[in-house]
Amino acid sequence: MAHKDDEQPTGSGAGPDETGPEENTSGPAPSGDQTPDAEGLTIDDILGAEQTPEAAAEGASSDKEASLLIDLKRLQAEYANYRRRTEEQREREIERAKGEAVKGLLPVMDDLDRAAKHGDLVEGTPLAAIGDKVRAVAERLGVVSYGAVGDVFDPQQHEAIFQAPTPGATETTILEVVEVGYRLGSVELRPAKVVVAVPA
Repeated sequence: MAHKDDEQPTGSGAGPDETGPEENTSGPAPSGDQTPDAEGLTIDDILGAEQTPEAAAEGASSDKEASLLIDLKRLQAEYANYRRRTEEQREREIERAKGEAVKGLLPVMDDLDRAAKHGDLVEGTPLAAIGDKVRAVAERLGVVSYGAVGDVFDPQQHEAIFQAPTPGATETTILEVVEVGYRLGSVELRPAKVVVAVPA
């Protein structure tokens, strides 16, 4: 017959060496709506590297639109340059055509200049009236005369037919105009023929 002293104590009277069920000391488990630790995430999860097919299609469409916009701007610039070149060429052709027509007037204008130097173009006379009309036509066409006594000699515009050593001259200047030069816009109709004074 067993003695009561041999029975093991049970219930809440367990000694300090005895332990109950293991308790979770790490805190409550994360619920479904809590963000997991960074250690549990991949690089793709953090950076969002994976793209859906829709996002990839939108990116490709955006790149195509940007490329088309660049091509459109390039075409607009090329067309603007083409129009500018065409307009400049058209203006030059118009000037050349006018110049060819005006060249026939140059001998007449030379005769008028010589008549004016000799005093034959007296104001009020028929010859003076004709001279004024001829000069007015040339001016309306845009003809400009150049070459005057005292101007600095420019080989691009003047044709020196004689050089006269002149005491006191420090640079080459026009001493006498033999034939007036004419231009129409950028078209050189005729260079001025001059006698130049050069340092002695």
